[in-house]
Amino acid sequence: MPAPRWVATVNRRFTNHVMRVVAPRLPGFGIITHAGRRSGRPYRTPVNVFPAANGYVVALTYGAESDWVKNVIAAGGCELERRGQRAHLGSPRIVHDETRRQVPAPVRPFLGLLGVSDFLTLKPRDAPNVGR
Repeated sequence: MPAPRWVATVNRRFTNHVMRVVAPRLPGFGIITHAGRRSGRPYRTPVNVFPAANGYVVALTYGAESDWVKNVIAAGGCELERRGQRAHLGSPRIVHDETRRQVPAPVRPFLGLLGVSDFLTLKPRDAPNVGR
């Protein structure tokens, strides 16, 4: 079970404001820029993100039903700011992986404690859409 929704609400109102400043520079973090499904309004969401073999994998610490996840899927992609680099990403796909093998080994126990087993995979926009 991912983190409770009340934690997400607290983070959205308080913690995310600080994280938006530091997340683009910290290892294991990044900022996903996406548009609201209905409003089209731009949003910047701090996430736990890790490089993967063919793109990136984002730990869905609040579950796959989070609005930002729905926005990225509806739009077919997003922009990622990570470690001073920007990437335009597409082919969003939710993957359930209780082994958490897509993320670095040192991170797996922490995600396990949080009950995180859903991830969003993203590929660079120019990458071929193989295996989807």
